[in-house]
Amino acid sequence: MHAGRGLRDGRADGHGHGRRFPVGPARGFPLRYRPLAIDCTLALGYAGAGLLLGREQPPLGWQPLDELGAVLTVLVGLVLLARRIAPVAAFAASSALWIVFITCGYWPVVNSMPPLLGLYTVAATRSLRPSVACAAAVTGTWVYAGLANAQHSSMPTVLAQAVLFPAVVFVVGRGSGRLAERNRQFAELTSQLRRQQEENARQALTEERVRIARELHDVVAHHMSVISLQAGMASYVFPTDPAASRQALDTIAGTSREALEELRRMLFLLRVGQEEQSAGPADPDGSAALEDGGAYAPAPGLDLLDRLLDRVRGAGVEVTMEVVGPPALLPQGMALCVYRVIQEALTNVLKHAGPTRAAVTIRYESRSVVVTVTDEGRADGESGAFRPKTVVTAGHGLIGMRERAKIYGGSVAAGPRTPGGFEVRLVLPAPTTGDRPDGRRAPGSGDVRSR
Repeated sequence: MHAGRGLRDGRADGHGHGRRFPVGPARGFPLRYRPLAIDCTLALGYAGAGLLLGREQPPLGWQPLDELGAVLTVLVGLVLLARRIAPVAAFAASSALWIVFITCGYWPVVNSMPPLLGLYTVAATRSLRPSVACAAAVTGTWVYAGLANAQHSSMPTVLAQAVLFPAVVFVVGRGSGRLAERNRQFAELTSQLRRQQEENARQALTEERVRIARELHDVVAHHMSVISLQAGMASYVFPTDPAASRQALDTIAGTSREALEELRRMLFLLRVGQEEQSAGPADPDGSAALEDGGAYAPAPGLDLLDRLLDRVRGAGVEVTMEVVGPPALLPQGMALCVYRVIQEALTNVLKHAGPTRAAVTIRYESRSVVVTVTDEGRADGESGAFRPKTVVTAGHGLIGMRERAKIYGGSVAAGPRTPGGFEVRLVLPAPTTGDRPDGRRAPGSGDVRSR
């Protein structure tokens, strides 16, 4: 039986089709119509190839293709349209039509490809038992075709083809099915990981908001303590020193305005409904060691930057600080924001860049306060702070920075520098309040000052 050429063509055409899960949508073509378009193309292609092959002179013992043979060939090809909907039924129909085709005396190779593709589809989408049964059906049909023309066929060749080709299609189909199932599981796992990452980011955002709210609460509590003390002093010295009493009242007025503003921001932050969460340590990042007075001391501000820089220098990073422009008098909450951003940026320099050089610049402009923390990166040339964390996944430190800046209408940008290293840039709107309640100026004096 001369079936080698037809079976080789059938294997080549059958390898790339029959998958349950499409790899991806074709550009400009809806995904839901893609399998139908592929199956229509296969059905028409196999029917056309069978008709063209049937026009050739068949081997000895087989009759040429006539009208009945052409109809059977078209029907065998059209059955492939149902191979995704009902793989076993489509295979059974194509095999039955193929057997009728052989029984009528036509050359079996003309319609050998559609049953093999049906076997591939069953092996890729169904369990082992129906797949083996379909492979045995193809083998039996192949042997039946050889027996139908035994006087002109080599039975050893027929038997080899009847075993080899269905076995190859069966193995390839089973492998494709397992690969499709693994891809589906990987897609589900990827989706779960993406949802988990989003949930972790939301949780980190909520935790950071609660932490910021606790710090703002400390600021407001500090203001109320100042108001209480100044009110008591004003009441005490009012009969004897009206000027001192008036100064105390002015201090109370300024402090109360700033406290109300901080309280408004705190309530806005807490409206997400997280106030019932249990409070953890007041300063999880360990910066409380910088302040004197323990848990009851006011939140850190720019007056503690020198001590922060000294601690970073002691850890092996050469840090310089520069103040540009006439310093504005920052409210305590905004000063806390600046302090925490500088602290977080320098902490990440220590974590990700190691011993290097860093620079802190505070620029007071007419409409904004710009704080930049830059480093020169590692000695091997790789970028420093947040590398590669914020570039890829935006770690919790950057989330905290952005949330702090958002409270005061500012923004934080972080990324690698073109010359090398890393830069964190904080931009806050210029404060609109007057002098500090305690009458002190913000750190830094003159147009440019370096430390």
